[in-house]
Amino acid sequence: MTLQELYREIGGSYEQAQRVLRIDRLIDKHIRKFAESDVMSELLAQRTAPDGAKIFESAHAVKGICANLGLAAIAALASELTEEFRPGNPRKLTDAEVAERIGETEDLYRRAVAGIRRYAENAS
Repeated sequence: MTLQELYREIGGSYEQAQRVLRIDRLIDKHIRKFAESDVMSELLAQRTAPDGAKIFESAHAVKGICANLGLAAIAALASELTEEFRPGNPRKLTDAEVAERIGETEDLYRRAVAGIRRYAENAS
């Protein structure tokens, strides 16, 4: 499996990752690190016990990493959560809707990680 095939499989944008990271070696390195990192753990923990400040911080981190890696769908959901809990912004979503967005983010994340792991096994 090539990087381009991986990105097609997980619904990411290889072109975006290439614009940010410039070379395949770096894309490969960072997409593999993403699959092994715990960047999503804090955000996912907020699904059942929401803390606005923690959601803001963790969603902001997820948004940045995913945007740089071309994982636009995850970045978009994380961005929505970031803005929902940005200090000074009025809340627009209910707690149930926030939990739903976190759940959607988790689904996309798990799909991406599964694809990345298959890629890593086949590209080693």
